[in-house]
Amino acid sequence: MAKDLKSVDYGLEKIFEGAQDFLPLLGTDYVEFYVGNAKQAAHFYKTAFGFQSYAYKGLETGSRDEVSYVVKQDKIRLVFTSPLNSKSPINDHIVKHGDGVKVVALWVDDARSAYEETTKRGAKSYCEPFVEKDEQGETVRAGIYTYGETVHMFVERKNYDGAFLPGYRVWESDYNPSPTGLKYVDHMVGNVGWNQMNKWVKFYEDVMGFVNFLSFDDKQIHTEYSALMSKVMSNGNGRIKFPINEPAEAAKKSQIEEYLDFYEGAGVQHLALATDDIIKTVAQLKARGIEFLPPPPQTYYDDIPQRLGEHMKVMKEDIERLQELSILVDADEDGYLLQIFTKPLQDRPTLFFEIIQRMGAKGFGAGNFKALFESIEREQAQRGTL
Repeated sequence: MAKDLKSVDYGLEKIFEGAQDFLPLLGTDYVEFYVGNAKQAAHFYKTAFGFQSYAYKGLETGSRDEVSYVVKQDKIRLVFTSPLNSKSPINDHIVKHGDGVKVVALWVDDARSAYEETTKRGAKSYCEPFVEKDEQGETVRAGIYTYGETVHMFVERKNYDGAFLPGYRVWESDYNPSPTGLKYVDHMVGNVGWNQMNKWVKFYEDVMGFVNFLSFDDKQIHTEYSALMSKVMSNGNGRIKFPINEPAEAAKKSQIEEYLDFYEGAGVQHLALATDDIIKTVAQLKARGIEFLPPPPQTYYDDIPQRLGEHMKVMKEDIERLQELSILVDADEDGYLLQIFTKPLQDRPTLFFEIIQRMGAKGFGAGNFKALFESIEREQAQRGTL
C-alpha cells in the first residue's frame, strides 16, 4: 500500500538541483534476493534481524516454477525467491552468484513512463510493462538492467490495496520475533569491475537522471595493502542513493576484487539499513547471532572527540558503549553519523549489511574508511583472499 511506503525526506533537494525530473522516484519498494532456500532464508532474516512475515507466493497460490517469501520491518521489504524445478533460470543465477540481490525495486507513480523514459535513453529492457490484477486491484511493473545481472523494477501500486502484489497472499505466521529497530533503506552499494565505475556513473546520469554528489578516489580510500574508488549517485529528491565502487591498484587484493571473484561479476555489495537507535539495534542483533566486523584499535575511539569537534556538544551516545559494540562514528558539516558493518551474510564473502544512524550527517562515513577497510582486510587475511 502506498501509505505504507511513505518516503523518507533527506532534505537534500538543493544538492540535487542538477538531477532531472523525467524519472520521479518515491522510494525503495522492495529488494528481491535469489536464494537456494527461500523458506530458510526468510526464517533467518526474521530470527536474526527482526523482520516479520508479510506475503507469500508458491504452489498454494498457483506459482509452479518459483516460490517467494516476503518479510517486512517498518518501510523495508525483502523478498526471498527460490526455483521449484531444475529448469528455472533462477538456478543459473544462484549457481553463478550464490545467494544475492537480483531486483532493486523502485516505487513510482507511473511504471510505463519510467520504463519508456529509461529505455529510450539507452537502458536494456528486462521486462516490458505488465499489469497484475486480483480482487484488491492492480499493479503495473516494468524492469531494466543495471550493472551485472541486477535489475531495477519500476513498481506502480496506486491502484492496489493488497498486502504486497497480485499473486501473493498474506503470510500469517505464529513466529514473528520482535523488530530490532530497522526503519528504511538508506542506500545500496554496487561493486563493478576494473574501469567500470565511470561507465555506470554515466548510466545513472544519462538513463535515470541521477547526479554524482560525492566521489572518493584511491588516495582517500586506501590502506597499506588495498584501495578502491567510489562515486555516490542519487536521484533528484535524494531518496534513492546508489554508491558505485570499483577496485584500484594496490599491493594486495581489495575487498572489491574479493567480491567480484566470489560473486563472479558485478552486483549489490551491501544494503545500508537505517535505525533511530543504533546502540539498541546492534545490541539486539548481536544477541541474535549477527556477526559484525572486528573492532578498530583503541586509538580510534580515543580520537573521536577530536574528529567530531563541535558535534561532541550534541552527541548523545556514550563512547565507551560505542566501543563495546564496535560502532564507528564520523561527522561532516551537517552533523554526525554512526555505522557498523556485518560480516558476509552467506558463505561466499559477498553481500553484507550496514546499520546506520544519521544525526544530521549526509555523508557515508569517509572518516571511517581506513578503520573499516583495515577491519575487512583482517577478515580477508583469515579467508586467504587478501
